[in-house]
Amino acid sequence: MYLTAYNGAFLGPIAKGLGWIMDKIYAILSIMHIDSVPLAIVIFTIFIYICLFPLTYKQQKFSILSQKMQPEMRKIQAKYKDKRSDQAAMAAMNEETQALYDKYGISPMGSCVQIIIQMPILFALYRVFYNIPAYLTSIKSIFDGVVKGIVETNGYADKMTALISDASVKNIQNVTFNGKGGVSDQNHIIDVLYKLSDDGWNIAADKFSKLGDVFESTHTNLQHVNSIFGLNLSDTPWNIMQTSWGEKAFGIVILALLFPLCSYVSQVINMKIAQTNMDSNDPTSRQMRTMNLLMPFMSLFISFTVPLGLTVYWIAGAVVRSIQQAALNKHFDKIDLDSIIEKNKDKAAKKQEQRGIRRAQIYNAANMNTKNTLSSKASSVTDNADKIQKANELRRNAKSGSLSSKANLVNEFNNRNTKK
Repeated sequence: MYLTAYNGAFLGPIAKGLGWIMDKIYAILSIMHIDSVPLAIVIFTIFIYICLFPLTYKQQKFSILSQKMQPEMRKIQAKYKDKRSDQAAMAAMNEETQALYDKYGISPMGSCVQIIIQMPILFALYRVFYNIPAYLTSIKSIFDGVVKGIVETNGYADKMTALISDASVKNIQNVTFNGKGGVSDQNHIIDVLYKLSDDGWNIAADKFSKLGDVFESTHTNLQHVNSIFGLNLSDTPWNIMQTSWGEKAFGIVILALLFPLCSYVSQVINMKIAQTNMDSNDPTSRQMRTMNLLMPFMSLFISFTVPLGLTVYWIAGAVVRSIQQAALNKHFDKIDLDSIIEKNKDKAAKKQEQRGIRRAQIYNAANMNTKNTLSSKASSVTDNADKIQKANELRRNAKSGSLSSKANLVNEFNNRNTKK
């Protein structure tokens, strides 16, 4: 079910929280008589990147300090290049590497941590933009009238199933109708209607001929709030281009083509700004440059096949990131990195001291365990000797006729035979 908000144990709550924020942004715009989902997406994108700015700042700082650290890192790696099989040498290399990270005040996993934190947010955002009515109650309410009319129509389940095929509704799966008019069917109806193209709405109106006026008013309201430059946010640029080409509406074709192109150009500009402080001699930086060249091309091709709302988000995100990146570049150009490294010396010394104390504690604990083990073994040997001595005394002092005295006689007999 698409309309029902994603209920995954991990991403579900994140998507619902982000959807709630976007719904409030749209509600505020509505109060100002600006009913526009594209504008809500842009404002929402700005809000998200402002919230992520502390992570962006740390990631940028990590990247710059890592580049400054690379010459010293390469010296350490060259020093132990031919000692990979020597465990003591590798331990010393790890110690020197960690001391270098401490010196620059960064963590070996610093960049990964930022990505790990951001990825769930990005995946959750994809859920929100992919199915806006599931998270924006204001948009969902637009469909109330037409949904009520559809479920009151005899045989609506078969008609809705046929509509999916006849209107070539894409990006929708596992939608079935039981014909009972329950919440499940109502949600699935909104799933289908939200993804209809302009021609799809005409096909739907023909199938439900008695609801022509309701379909027209719903479509008009949705176009008003859910379109940008006359293009439906729920439709894909490729589908818009194909339909408009058949209708010889070449202006719409060019307009639909501009969105993927703008997505590509905005990504390229963002990557160029991000590469300003990269060291061309650093292998990691070279790999990043290659990846940064591929990512915009991926964005270009994907933008043709996803709902236009996602492309708007990507363009807005690239613009916001470019502005942030340009500001951060100027900020870090003015910062004296040597002073930052100098401040980290005391912290680095404390960290090394703590690591030394921990190693000493482990060593002492190991020694204590060894001593305790040896002591317990010695104590066990002493106890056994005492027990044997007491047993011998009891046998020697055994009463005549007792079992112990008979055992002593047997033992003496065996000893005499052994000596012979």
